[in-house]
Amino acid sequence: MAATLSPRGVVFDMDGLLLNTESLRMRALDDCARELGVSLKMDLFSALIGGATPQSRAALEVHVRDDLPKDFWTRYRRCAEARMEEVAPMPGVFALLEHLGQRQIPCAIATSATHASVQRYCGRFDLLARFRVVVARGDYENSKPAPDAYLAAAVGLGVAPDHCLALEDSYNGVRSAVAAGMPTIMAPDVLPATDEMRRLCIAIVSDLGEVTARIA
Repeated sequence: MAATLSPRGVVFDMDGLLLNTESLRMRALDDCARELGVSLKMDLFSALIGGATPQSRAALEVHVRDDLPKDFWTRYRRCAEARMEEVAPMPGVFALLEHLGQRQIPCAIATSATHASVQRYCGRFDLLARFRVVVARGDYENSKPAPDAYLAAAVGLGVAPDHCLALEDSYNGVRSAVAAGMPTIMAPDVLPATDEMRRLCIAIVSDLGEVTARIA
């Protein structure tokens, strides 16, 4: 039986963890590729989920420059905007937040997205009132997989990182949270759990409903 957790704070990623935006962006890439009749190196785009390393971003830019039409990003943004009409909360989100609220465990968001994106998508489902702190792009120096976003969230909550529980769906996000010193649970979305993720995380779950069941 899984051990019961008693965190003093919980820090959530947004894309692919609170909302299904990551899978929608991947579908938008498929839409764009079909429209253009080209092949995309999906492993490069996958490497950007949860934050980009300099190496993965450089490889992606080479791929776009050398292999894809000059208007690729314009077309992709149009496809993504259409797909984002399908944004929805991930399974178990509301039950977990309600559970944490009843136990007076404060919550934060630590995301690579902009504050505008957080407001646009989380605001659509009245999620923001459930979070004491929102840490987004521009609030920290180094993006995931650096620990900056999670460290800033811990400061905002007033809880030491090792007493926070981090919830993530991406490799770079997990690396970021673990580097910040937070016990981390991965709920995979677009990217499957790997051996590295199993080593780093205290648990791999199918959805956030399993997290609710673990928190005292």
